[in-house]
Amino acid sequence: MSSGTPRGAEPEERARQLRELIEHHSRRYYLDDAPEIADAEFDVLVDELAVLEKAHPELARPDSPTQRVGGAVSALFTPAAHRQPLMSLDKTTSYEELLAWAKRMERYVSGEVQFNCELKIDGLAMNLLYEGGRLTKAATRGDGLVGEDVTANVETIGAIPRTIGPRAPDVVEVRGEIYMGTTAFDALNGRQAASGERTFINPRNAAAGSLRQKDPAVTASRDLSFWAYQLGALEGGPRFTRHGQTLDWLRETGFPINPEIRLLDDLDAVDGYCRHWLEHRHELDYEIDGTVVKVDDLAQRQELGATSKAPRWAIAYKFPPEERTTLLRGIMVSIGRTGKATPFAMLEPVVVGGATVSLATLHNEDQVAAKDVRPGDTVVVRRAGDVIPEVRGAVLAARPEGLAPWVFPAACPACEQPLVRLDGESDTFCINVDCPGQQVQRIAHFASRGAMDIEHLGERTVRAFVDAGLLADVADIYTLDYDRVATFEGWGQTSVDNLRQAVDASRSRPLANLLVGLSIRHLGSTGSRLLARAMGDMDRILAASTEEMAGVEGVGPVIAASVHQFFALDRNRSVVERLRAAGLAMEGPVVPDAPQVLAGKSVVVTGTLAGWSRDEVEEAIKARGGKAPGSVSRRTTAVVAGAEPGAAKLAKATELRIPLLDEAAFAVLLETGELPGDGSTDGGDTAG
Repeated sequence: MSSGTPRGAEPEERARQLRELIEHHSRRYYLDDAPEIADAEFDVLVDELAVLEKAHPELARPDSPTQRVGGAVSALFTPAAHRQPLMSLDKTTSYEELLAWAKRMERYVSGEVQFNCELKIDGLAMNLLYEGGRLTKAATRGDGLVGEDVTANVETIGAIPRTIGPRAPDVVEVRGEIYMGTTAFDALNGRQAASGERTFINPRNAAAGSLRQKDPAVTASRDLSFWAYQLGALEGGPRFTRHGQTLDWLRETGFPINPEIRLLDDLDAVDGYCRHWLEHRHELDYEIDGTVVKVDDLAQRQELGATSKAPRWAIAYKFPPEERTTLLRGIMVSIGRTGKATPFAMLEPVVVGGATVSLATLHNEDQVAAKDVRPGDTVVVRRAGDVIPEVRGAVLAARPEGLAPWVFPAACPACEQPLVRLDGESDTFCINVDCPGQQVQRIAHFASRGAMDIEHLGERTVRAFVDAGLLADVADIYTLDYDRVATFEGWGQTSVDNLRQAVDASRSRPLANLLVGLSIRHLGSTGSRLLARAMGDMDRILAASTEEMAGVEGVGPVIAASVHQFFALDRNRSVVERLRAAGLAMEGPVVPDAPQVLAGKSVVVTGTLAGWSRDEVEEAIKARGGKAPGSVSRRTTAVVAGAEPGAAKLAKATELRIPLLDEAAFAVLLETGELPGDGSTDGGDTAG
């Protein structure tokens, strides 16, 4: 059933249509663990019905989905009543709506309000009943009053205590979220694919499917986790006056409490918390879809009370959706710089993660088979942060009859030569070294920021130059005919001069960057840096045996064999000699044996440092064992601010209380590994 029912219907008819749609998708979500639409699309339907009922009160009904919590209870499990209702939460998506929620509270409560803020875990709500200190029942949310008894399965989850000690309350309900971490999810899908079984679309579906098994042994094998976040019924136990006290008690009793919960004094701080986790949500090993804001004072909660479905003392701050459903129009194959053939999806454009997505990766042949996605399917698309959009899986209930499985092509789409899949590998390759698809990608990669960093030479420009015969390989960049470039549409003299200067500047890039730029299979930035540091110059790398390179710590036999095979080809050696003649750096870093004083540290540099290029700064940090990421996070040890630093990075460093260093302090850090003034490099801890 589609969610795309026409909106032009009369209010009464539209309300009926919406109720049917919501009921259908609620069953698919709560009972079948097989949703046909993304959560955000379901919310749109419920919101539309709520707006319609508010505008036309005569259409409101007591049994409307807008007045209900959760969904129905599956007949597969025994019903289990909650001692106290397990309510849902009202939601907000902006600071203005957060202020409006706080304004409404003023009608019910007086005095200062403190807020407990927590992450909204994308999992399965769970109610744990302990009687006499022993877990006697575990139930899903269900309709908020009655859930499904999944006790036998929950008892297999190691994070959930079976008993809670001799001083336990007579009766206590512990509310929390069962979830599957992203690492566990990836491992599960890897096992599913290896055994030829369908993979799961997302961690939430995997957790739900794992928990609602008739065989507890299946649940036990799925590596589920749990965060406790609230008490329900409490009889014969300690008395609490604040929510924070209940969390402390839960932690002391043995329940896992999320470490990112914060007690905040005002809504500005709450908004900062929400914005922080919107930006940093992907640094966690579990998925969140927002934050939850709760009044901390329990007496104030009593004053505020609740509506028929949600407490007035709490609200969910929802993040923009990262998953949506759309039509898979077709599957194509792209050829990368190493000849790797990667299938990708051509989609009906859809807004997901704040951007319009029409293309998404499908990774490789095995992934397409494991996900069983076919042109014509309705598929779930995910876009998380800066990660390339990917197709997570097909909505099988929406699949048209007779839809044929997709078959990986036998020939390269760029040169029509045979594609080859090596034994024991999941990737397929075009092994034609003259393939035009590889040619463009190799040159564009050589010019990219992670390699030779040649501005104004992106993929589109490279393709135009290749088509015009100006470029055939990476060495041709340094003999470009700039007079011909000036004849291209959109290329004025200023543009040509800028390109010439960028090409000239790239001649001084470190040897490690050159190795990255050569597109040697398996050799990335880390391996390139290790080889350049250990070997010292290109000539030694060219002469080295596989065994000698494999002896470099961190390189290993796979990378070594790939590098040796690459330089064994005369055409590749010829390119290197032409690059040497063009004046590119062929020697390794100045400090090949720098002491590892920054091991485990993360240093962000913003702005320009006198006497340093950007590559030299990063190499100096990495040569000493440190990391040089491009953004500031809670893991950052220090931020070095040069001339004209980025305002956003400085603001984030200030917000997280991360030390700011000038150039002199940076020099001390490189020499000693210490932050000026405290004798240590534990600056990142100041953010906690």
